[in-house]
Amino acid sequence: MPKTTASAPQPGRGLKLQALFPLAVGQVQLQPDPLDLALQLQAIRELQAGADSNPDPGCAWTGDLNGVWQLDRDPRFSALIAGLLGHAWSYLEQLGFDRDRIALHLQRCWPVVSELGQVVGRHHHPNAHLSGVYYLNGDGSGRSGCLRLFTPSALNELVPGLAVGHGGPILNEGPAAAQWNAPWFDLAPRAGLLVLFPAGLEHMVLENRDANDSRFSISFDLVLTSPPCPTPGQQVGEYLAPHPSAWTAVPADRIREKG
Repeated sequence: MPKTTASAPQPGRGLKLQALFPLAVGQVQLQPDPLDLALQLQAIRELQAGADSNPDPGCAWTGDLNGVWQLDRDPRFSALIAGLLGHAWSYLEQLGFDRDRIALHLQRCWPVVSELGQVVGRHHHPNAHLSGVYYLNGDGSGRSGCLRLFTPSALNELVPGLAVGHGGPILNEGPAAAQWNAPWFDLAPRAGLLVLFPAGLEHMVLENRDANDSRFSISFDLVLTSPPCPTPGQQVGEYLAPHPSAWTAVPADRIREKG
């Protein structure tokens, strides 16, 4: 009988890539009332009190570093922010959270104003669990500074650093790189756009290059805890902090060392 040889498999035939472990970034486009919007922009200018940046002149003015971190308690913004927090509940439910087994707390809420040439440096919010940003203006072009969300774990680049570029072998302009090895995602501000993302996600705001427009937004941080315990001794959720109503404050001057 004639000797036969096995045919070699065709390279790449039948190979499919499966996307696992997606990052959940929520977006909803709202339609702000023009009159309300004008009043809110004016109110933020008043809250700035003449300041135009944080201590670093190249950094946008952020209310949290300037004593304006409870914007939700300002009657000019309270209704707006209450509506935004309703979308935060929707975000959690779409992630699979049981609304009856968690409590959601607004930890802080502050305005951000970026002038020409200003940025917000790369950072994350380790004090919180869920973060959001609401844009008061922007036309979707990104001229006033995109929100840049960084890839949490770039496992697909295989060799660390290749996805950033600098002459590496990954074709950064191709669709494959955008899907599997993008080092970041840029989101352009639009008036009325609400964005929600995990607070631990590294992010920044790119430079405002629009000489004719300041960039206005509202940021906020949320914390998840167990719900209030209706009866003493009721079990709280594993890994979740107990509800703040069950906490006991410890005065700093209760015990003082002598001698």
